[in-house]
Formats: sequence, C-alpha cells, structure tokens
Amino acid sequence: MFGLSPKDTRFLTIVTLLTLFTPIILQPFPETSSLAQFNAGYPDLMQRFAIFGIFAIGFNILFGLTGYLSFGHAAFLGIGSYATVWMYKLLNFNVLPGLILAIVCSGLFALAIGYISLRRSGIYFSILTLAFAEMSYRLAYSVLGQQMLGLERGLTNGETGLQVYSNDPQYLLGEGGIQTTHFFGLKMSSSHVLPVGGWEFTFNFGYYFCAIIAILVFYLSLRIFRSPFGLMLRAVKSNQQRMNYTGLNPRPYTLAAFVISGMYAGLAGGLLAAMDPLAGAERMFWTESGAVVLMTILGGAGTLMGPVLGAGFIKYFENIFSKINDNVLHQWFAWMPEGMEEIMVTIVHPFVGKGWHLTLGLLFMAVVIFLPGGLVEGGTRLWRLITGKRKKRAGDDPEHHPAHVAFVAEKEEF
Repeated sequence: MFGLSPKDTRFLTIVTLLTLFTPIILQPFPETSSLAQFNAGYPDLMQRFAIFGIFAIGFNILFGLTGYLSFGHAAFLGIGSYATVWMYKLLNFNVLPGLILAIVCSGLFALAIGYISLRRSGIYFSILTLAFAEMSYRLAYSVLGQQMLGLERGLTNGETGLQVYSNDPQYLLGEGGIQTTHFFGLKMSSSHVLPVGGWEFTFNFGYYFCAIIAILVFYLSLRIFRSPFGLMLRAVKSNQQRMNYTGLNPRPYTLAAFVISGMYAGLAGGLLAAMDPLAGAERMFWTESGAVVLMTILGGAGTLMGPVLGAGFIKYFENIFSKINDNVLHQWFAWMPEGMEEIMVTIVHPFVGKGWHLTLGLLFMAVVIFLPGGLVEGGTRLWRLITGKRKKRAGDDPEHHPAHVAFVAEKEEF
C-alpha cells in the first residue's frame, strides 16, 4: 500500500493510530487525581508535539542519513514563521497560503546556505551552518526589523516580533472575515471537550491539522529512507571517500537532503505561526537548533520513529516538569514527618521547576552512555527482554551464511 512493504505499511498504520488517539493516550489520569498534573492532553502541548516532531523528522533526514550535523536549522524554522505571518498580513488568516510560502522560502534559503556550507564537512560544516543561523538571527532581530522598503516596522519588526495589525491590507479578508487562523473556515483554536467519567479529553482542530500533516511528512520520510536516494545518503554517511572512488559525486545528494530538511523546518515554523500568528527572532536562536539536535539523538538518530519520540520527550519535560514548584513538592511529601518533608523538597527542588534542564541533561547523558541508539534502542531492548527474543546475528541468516556441507572427498563412503 502507498508503495510500502507490508511491514512498513503496518508500521505506518500503528503510527497513524497513535497520532490520532494522542488526546486520549496523553490523558491517563482523572482530573481529580493528584497525578493529573502529569497529563499532557491539552491542545497547546499536543500541537507542539506534532510540530517539533515534523522539525525533528526533517533534521533526521540530513543528520541521521548523511551524518552531516547542522547547528543552523533554527534559521529555517524562523523563516517559515515569518513567511506565514506575512501571508496573514497580505491576504487573510487562512493558513494554507502561508504554509506553502513557508516551504518555498525555507527551501530556497536552505539551497543557498547548503550550497556554501556543504563545501566543507565535519565540524567545519557545523560551524558554517551555525554562523549562518546566527547571522539570520541578528538580521531579523535588528537590521530587518528597522524601517525599510517603505515598511514602518521593517520585514521582521525586530525584537517585538512580526504580527498582524488592524492597518494591514489583508486583501482577501473581506467584510466579516474570520479574525483568527483557520483552514477554509475551520478555526485552529476550536476544540471539543468530551467528559468520560473523571476524565476530560480535548479534541482540538489545530492539533489534528498538525497531526495529519505530521503523518504525511512521516510517510514521505519513510519513502525517502526506503528509496535508492536514501541508500545513497547512507553511502555518504558510511564512507564518502569510497563513494568518490566509484565515480559518484555525493554533493548533489547531500544538498538535496539539506534542502528537504530545511523545507521540513520551514513547514514546522509555518505551523507554529498557524497556531499562534506571531513570528519572533527567538525562533532563529541557536538554542532552537541545539534542541532539534538533542531531540534526534535522544530519540535515535537514523531511525524513523526516534526523532518524534525525542521531540515529544523534550517538550513534555519543558512543559510538565517545569511547572512543578515547591508547593507541588510539599503536597507530594506531606505524608512524611516535617523534617523529612523539608529534606526531600530540598533534594528534589534542583531537578524540577526552573531546574528541569538539569534532569533532562542527566537523562541525555544516560541515554548517550548506555543507549547510543536512543530511546528506540531502549524500547527494542525492553521488547526483546519481554519476549525473550535475542538479536539476530550475521551467522543466523541461512540465506547469506549457509551451514557447512561436506564435500564428496570429505565423506567416508563414496
């Protein structure tokens, strides 16, 4: 189905079902439970899971397949956001034209940056992409935010960020037009809350819009991984020098991967603007580039599902663990004697709330040291432990490693 093998079709089906039922899966605890604060089934966070999943999937096409580590992908994320908001300012709040422009602009920008940066490899390539991203951030923050080209607020509106104002033309808005982001009349902010017992499940249109796009781009990445083009990218990562000896030029393949990856990032930036019609230079800052690197490595670079898991893992920590303050900790340890309660709060305090980065850093170190393949490798090991299956070795393959059969001369009888 869809050009996939039966195994990949089953895999895509499972991913699709998990994505569609995310509002239920991420709401495991009743609202009255003390553990309800760990629920993640609210629209804003689910949208971020899907959007940054797209961002990480695109980055994985470059880093996971070719081995080229870019520290500048936040530039494409920001360009996608700016392009989308400009379409709101010029046309109306329909997200489709903005997303199309975001993909085109980020793709062209990635083509220019990739053409220059891919002349080098290794750490030099990484530094070049970081330099371009920093230049883009500084331009958006200052130079392009000043009055220019007859625009009062410049192209980016500087540190304030680009947003839609009442005096913007919006030529296609019309009388009584929808004043919020929508997809042909379906508002991104519209939600339906379904109470079931002690649970409340929120089904948000904005999330499902992002989720459907995420499924489509995941399918596209699956096709890329299984295609001859994907095999060429793996060859670049495996041994680029040997590839050169065969007469194949790896640069067109790496440039194509870089552009595709940049378009994924631009799409993610456009979706961020679709959920919140605002574009700021902070989306182009180097920390956003570092975040997608962490997502990919944490989930499992070079795997299909790893970047999505890594994106969800980091965004969950950022939004859930960061909200655990001292009042919550006192509620957790209220059953202890007063002295012990204070000691436990003091011990746990540095790892939650504003210190959630410390917990994430320790977990990242543990994954890198003990699970080089990321969360996907951890899940694979756990599955083998539960099922009792061991990893197949090269000698276990009867087709490529047939059992030894004695020659006629070795037999005792003729």
